[in-house]
Amino acid sequence: MGAVIPLGDKKNKQASVKPLVDLTKSSMERVNQLILSKAGSDVEMIPEVANHLISSGGKRLRPMLTLASAAMFGYEGDHHIKLATSVEFMHTATLLHDDVVDESDLRRGKSTARMIWGNQASVLVGDFLLGQSFRMMVEVGSLEALDVLSTAASVIAEGEVLQLSVAKNMETTEDDYQAVIRAKTAALFAAAAEVGPIVAGTDRATRNALKSYGMNLGLAFQLVDDALDYGGKAAELGKNTGDDFREGKITLPVILAYRRGNETERGFWRDAIEGGNSTDANLEKAMGLITKYNGLSDTVARAIHYGDVARDALAPVPDSAWKDALMDVIDFCIERVS
Repeated sequence: MGAVIPLGDKKNKQASVKPLVDLTKSSMERVNQLILSKAGSDVEMIPEVANHLISSGGKRLRPMLTLASAAMFGYEGDHHIKLATSVEFMHTATLLHDDVVDESDLRRGKSTARMIWGNQASVLVGDFLLGQSFRMMVEVGSLEALDVLSTAASVIAEGEVLQLSVAKNMETTEDDYQAVIRAKTAALFAAAAEVGPIVAGTDRATRNALKSYGMNLGLAFQLVDDALDYGGKAAELGKNTGDDFREGKITLPVILAYRRGNETERGFWRDAIEGGNSTDANLEKAMGLITKYNGLSDTVARAIHYGDVARDALAPVPDSAWKDALMDVIDFCIERVS
């Protein structure tokens, strides 16, 4: 079962990451070479596990944000390459850890590393990548960049623990949920966008503008992901539709349907999520209730709001092809639901 998620008025019907991909192409080639180099190890299993996920077709949006946010202010050195690679390693490590915590079978349409090599290997290789990430940050020699990225690593871990604390709890509020995604997803987007202007030597106001852009882009990105789990297609998601439901994840579409439903419907949610009764039949019913109470359209509306906040954050930055590309990314992230 799929659902049509209305977007409302679109600002850009051909939104794409292609402008950003094209602008960062040569730098991303250097990032990809460094990724392969730094994922190497004499311990054979480490590059096997790391490359399984690294080569699985992600867009690498986060490191592109670092490259773009440095280049748009005229940076011409090499530090942004190492920082972009650090960002990607942090992201990859969190995916390896997430799949263990969530007991996920699929990631980007492929079996997760834990399904092939086991939970222990996934956790430990994730730790290895985090270690390599911090080594590259130190090599850059910027205490400010190190502070931003190390703080993000701590916040992401806090978000993971917070998500565990609210897992399968139908009394989770929208504020609780926002705290989780702000830490788990948006913090790394924000850090990725902020370290670029740091190495470019910009002022505090510019750093804050890019940080705000990244934070709100990350919020919009995650909200759309959560909507797609109940209204997308497996091929687009890189996982099975309804996986969040099967794993008992409390996401905004579920929170809205639960809060807006009657007592019988709330009883259904408690049985399905808290009781683990996540059958295919109950998934169908869940999607029906989410549609009934506008859970998807309102989730997307919130994503559009954060996209607008990201756009406003970037508004004072001087116009350039880089800025245009970052603006396009906002629309692309949201319009994945169209």
